[in-house]
Amino acid sequence: MEIITSYNLIIEASVIIILSFFFGEVARKTNIPSVLMLIVLGIILKFALDAVGGGSINFFPILEVLGIVGLIMIVLEAALELELKPEKYLPIAKALGIALIGLLASTWVAALILHEFIEGMSMKAAWLYATPLSILSSAIIIPSVTGLNDQKREFHIYESTFSDILGIMMFYFLTGQLDAAEHSSGLLGFGGNILLTIVISLVASYLIVVIFQNIKSHTKLFLLIAVLLLLYAVGKKMHLSSLIIILIFGLLIANMKLFFRGPLSRWLNFKEAQHIYDGLHIITMETAFVVRTFFFVIFGLTISLASLASVTVAIVSLLIILSIYIIRFIILRAFIGKDILPQVFVAPRGLITILLFYNIPKEAEVAGFEAGILLFIIIATSIIMTIAMVYDKRRSSEAIRKAQADPVGTERWKAPSISEVGKASEN
Repeated sequence: MEIITSYNLIIEASVIIILSFFFGEVARKTNIPSVLMLIVLGIILKFALDAVGGGSINFFPILEVLGIVGLIMIVLEAALELELKPEKYLPIAKALGIALIGLLASTWVAALILHEFIEGMSMKAAWLYATPLSILSSAIIIPSVTGLNDQKREFHIYESTFSDILGIMMFYFLTGQLDAAEHSSGLLGFGGNILLTIVISLVASYLIVVIFQNIKSHTKLFLLIAVLLLLYAVGKKMHLSSLIIILIFGLLIANMKLFFRGPLSRWLNFKEAQHIYDGLHIITMETAFVVRTFFFVIFGLTISLASLASVTVAIVSLLIILSIYIIRFIILRAFIGKDILPQVFVAPRGLITILLFYNIPKEAEVAGFEAGILLFIIIATSIIMTIAMVYDKRRSSEAIRKAQADPVGTERWKAPSISEVGKASEN
């Protein structure tokens, strides 16, 4: 019986999307990340393919393309949610600072661990391998924090988005240092690259909004997506930090009145541009959902569970995971204060980690590094986040029940203290 047929693929893709929708509903009720369920589904499909003789299919090219498109959609989706208002500047700056310090500190400690335990790994290679393991997964975090209050939810959206962008920039900066010609430019060249990317991003974003608001066709939204994908791919070919292009465009169209001020305001047809924003917001969410679904299912199809059986994998993974939460606790305690639950445990690794790991240059690959470390950390950090979110949901439910049972609450009458009695008698 032929396994790969057009109708079989349609049936399988449709069933996977339907299951992903139900996984999302289960995730909302239980706080178990749908990503974990998708990976498990992929593992089950791998066993099924092996059983019918289809285990030799190479899914890595598909995984890479899905990862890139998914990354673009997820960053664009997050950028469209960011409102640049004066009262938001401090939370955004704080999230940026936490994301940057957390990324650098986690990468440094993870690099030390990898350098110590992985045979033949230089410190330069250790930094390269440690970077993907230190990036928060917005693909997992953004859909998982919808039940938190507005302040905490916004913090996680900002932090995970910045972590994705900063982590990718850092990864490609480190890969650039493998080339002796690029090494001479160092941080100065990297800074110039970022500045050039920002300038190109702003010019391109203004042009896209001005041009697309004047297009009368009803089929222009996927054209817009195609233009963004083209800009991203061309930017990568030019060695630019292409995610900045996506981020800036998303920020500009989500905050049009802020960017189109003064003389620029006459170029904006706000009503038409708002229609583009509304349609783009829906398409981005839908596309991100589909791409994320297939990415994690295919990742489940490609992983080897046998790699988890290694003692070295367990030791290295547990040490890195421990360092992640210790560093995170210290940073959040310093920046936010005491109210850091469940934020301290919301630190899953996912799409970016997988995507960058498979983009490590051949010349930097270390034979002694086992892919089980990647899988162990992704699964463990997702499970820890799940437990923390379930606990936080239960704690919030109990607080609501207590408030409903005792509506007077903290306003309940209390016997006055001696000092209060004294003050009252003096009056």
